[in-house]
Amino acid sequence: MITKISQLVDMAKAKRKRKIAVAMAGDYDVLEALKNAEEYDIIDPIFVGVQSKIETISKEIGYDISKHEIIHVEDRFEASLRATQLIRDGEADLLMKGLVSTGILLKAVVNKEHGLRMGSIISHVAIFETPQYHKLLGITDAAMNVAPTFEDKISIIKNAVQVFHKLGEPNPKVAVCGAVETVNQRMESTMHAATLSMMNKRDQITGCLIDGPLALDNAISKKAAQVKNIHSDVAGDVDIVVAPDINGANFLYKSLIFLGAANAAAVIMGAKVPIVLTSRADSEKIKFNSIALAAAIG
Repeated sequence: MITKISQLVDMAKAKRKRKIAVAMAGDYDVLEALKNAEEYDIIDPIFVGVQSKIETISKEIGYDISKHEIIHVEDRFEASLRATQLIRDGEADLLMKGLVSTGILLKAVVNKEHGLRMGSIISHVAIFETPQYHKLLGITDAAMNVAPTFEDKISIIKNAVQVFHKLGEPNPKVAVCGAVETVNQRMESTMHAATLSMMNKRDQITGCLIDGPLALDNAISKKAAQVKNIHSDVAGDVDIVVAPDINGANFLYKSLIFLGAANAAAVIMGAKVPIVLTSRADSEKIKFNSIALAAAIG
């Protein structure tokens, strides 16, 4: 298992260079991230969007895109459809969100004719590197599923586990987290957590080790777990934190970045290929990391 976000570039470089289709590519941070990724020789972009805007921004940031294909499309949904179709037609390996809303891009991803949906759920998987934790930490789902059902959480876990498998961790430790570490019938998330943990013990969910419910402090701190008399192979050594809903995951995601100065990368899983879908507020560095992550696991 890799231990640093920077190692994603080495993983990606060890594979063949990936073609990445970028929907509505006319965005400064997106093009800057693509420029850097191309300099590391890990991607070969196909730009979909308003050609004049893509060319103008590229010139301003010193990005020579003369050798790359630009598919001129002005409508954002049509650009998203065209980018997903490139992947279905085998002309691209990865998909990236440019200057288009998440809802519009995902509408194209789940389109029955040209879409990329594979499983029952597509979900967001983020990976963080922070000096406050001893290894990379995964968080899901901070962007896609607002109030996941029990069945949704099974798929969300499987998507996150798939990422960690591809990064070299054969049996990631999964904490199904919430506000408390005890089962409470009035808190549905704790009931979900206990059932998911039992399913894992009975080999109904495999490829990982699941425990829950765990509060976040128990999941990441052995000392906190010991104080609360929690005996668990997951507690204090978690790889993947599964939040009860999008609010919890999104708060944690942004707290780590904006208050904890964490380095991060994120992808959408559950589609035919990994999708680079970052927040508009995410830095160029996080967008670059996310391209590297998609190229490494795609």
